Amino acid sequence: MRENNGMPAVLIVEDSENNAATLEIAFLGVPGLRVLTAPSATEALRILANGDGESVRVIVTDLNMPRMDGFELIRRVRASPNFSATPIIVVSADTDPATPARIAALGVAAFFPKPFSPAEVRRKLEQLLDGTSH
Repeated sequence: MRENNGMPAVLIVEDSENNAATLEIAFLGVPGLRVLTAPSATEALRILANGDGESVRVIVTDLNMPRMDGFELIRRVRASPNFSATPIIVVSADTDPATPARIAALGVAAFFPKPFSPAEVRRKLEQLLDGTSH
């Protein structure tokens, strides 16, 4: 069971299968990185709470999801002692002009509006991994 936990992981939280698959394909090219996916914020919190959560180094999330949105997910992650410093990348079609400031206030590392460039998101992910994996 522990063998997976040693390998760093990125957690993709995205209710759109197409967007999740696009991100997953982009991230699978990062050497030594596992890709975990959650179709909802609720499922993401479950993954973080179980054994896989220990290996999550970066979270990539959408904002507009059913039941619990990305803002609430980010607030809960920031409130968690284990994940308060985990870098978060937001990929969202949210067009509210206040959104970038709202998520910046929550301590998000980067914001990519949809449609996004998978290569740009991957580059940012790699920068964050280089900065956070000691």
